[in-house]
Amino acid sequence: LRLVAVLKAILEGEKAAVLKRDRHLPLSFHRRQEELKFSLGLQRLQHRVREVQALRERSSQLRDGPAAALPLNVRDQQLKTEPKAPESELPALILEATKELEVAKQQVLKRIQIWKRQQQLAGNGALFEENLAPLQKRCESLVEVYFQLHQQVMAASAELGSELLPRLLERFNEVLSSLVKR
Repeated sequence: LRLVAVLKAILEGEKAAVLKRDRHLPLSFHRRQEELKFSLGLQRLQHRVREVQALRERSSQLRDGPAAALPLNVRDQQLKTEPKAPESELPALILEATKELEVAKQQVLKRIQIWKRQQQLAGNGALFEENLAPLQKRCESLVEVYFQLHQQVMAASAELGSELLPRLLERFNEVLSSLVKR
């Protein structure tokens, strides 16, 4: 009984220390800032995916669009007025989108790690929000953008070349596997 009393006193002391340490932190402010940062990064990533799709469509229209049926002199005038998409622009845009995907993945993994740590501290009496809905929403939205970008990369595989495509697919697999494992 004496051992139980000592352990109880120690645990109560730890609980008081944890509550005292966490009281001065405006947790809701940091969480709100983190949410806004993640949503901004996700919106930027979605915009990159739409840019990749628009660039692919524009380049395919320039190659075999309705202008092919026009006389040669009219087609030349249209090609001069329409901006050409350089061949190196699509791979560069896809690489930027992939980097942003990896940054967003790191933000999600960081939030998962914070949640796990808060769950551990809850055993000592710290406040703990058990709601997993925001974390699940983050993961689902990131995976949705992941699949959109993966689809665009597979559609543009001919333009990417045999060297860049395997590296991109490896990076995509790493993103998805790290999200699933953690």
